[in-house]
Amino acid sequence: MSLISRLSQWLPFGHVPEMDTTAVFQHLENNNIQIVDVRTSLEWGKSHIKGACNLPITHFSRGSVDQLQLNTDQLTIVICLSAHRSIPAVRKLKLFGFNNVYQLKGGMLSWWKAKLPTISTQEK
Repeated sequence: MSLISRLSQWLPFGHVPEMDTTAVFQHLENNNIQIVDVRTSLEWGKSHIKGACNLPITHFSRGSVDQLQLNTDQLTIVICLSAHRSIPAVRKLKLFGFNNVYQLKGGMLSWWKAKLPTISTQEK
């Protein structure tokens, strides 16, 4: 793979499969989804979707994904703040063998706008 091809995988532009908040929430309610949040640990700690695992895009690699022990055949949703950092993460997961991977359309901004539930791991 050429350097340009490898670098283009990391660009936060272009089209990847998306799923809207309503569909993601329904899958979450049915417990048939895994969520990878690629925001920073600080962002994730302030507000994230229950059950999501945090893997900041700056630490995204085959090894770090393998440590999450995710099922490559299960529906996987990648989340960031505004659906930019999630684009390269979706591309990488597909390269790592994930078969059913989407980004959350509009990112966490759309989740919050829809007033869907979140949790916080930071002390108040």
